[in-house]
Amino acid sequence: MATQKDMRRPDLIVPYQAPATKEDTADFSSSIASTLPMAAMLTRNKFVGWASFIFSLQTWLGESAEAKVNSGTPSLFSVGMAFMALAVTYLPMFLPPTGKAASPAQAA
Repeated sequence: MATQKDMRRPDLIVPYQAPATKEDTADFSSSIASTLPMAAMLTRNKFVGWASFIFSLQTWLGESAEAKVNSGTPSLFSVGMAFMALAVTYLPMFLPPTGKAASPAQAA
């Protein structure tokens, strides 16, 4: 029993090959960096505006050379968009709305 024959054949050995990476993968950080400023402008939420600015700045600084080639828009545009979102959220502080609100007695 100790002298069993090895049934593995060396001519049938297939070497391991790593699977090819997909070139059509969606860049999640780029998607978030472009949608957060829009959410900040829509809601006029300063916290979301600052989060979008920090996140897009982080995405821009961490962008690889391959991501620059594969992306549709440069990350610097998302930083600009986030800065504009911050400007929109702070705009009512410098230019207050001029519409006069009706008092509750006039509304009735």
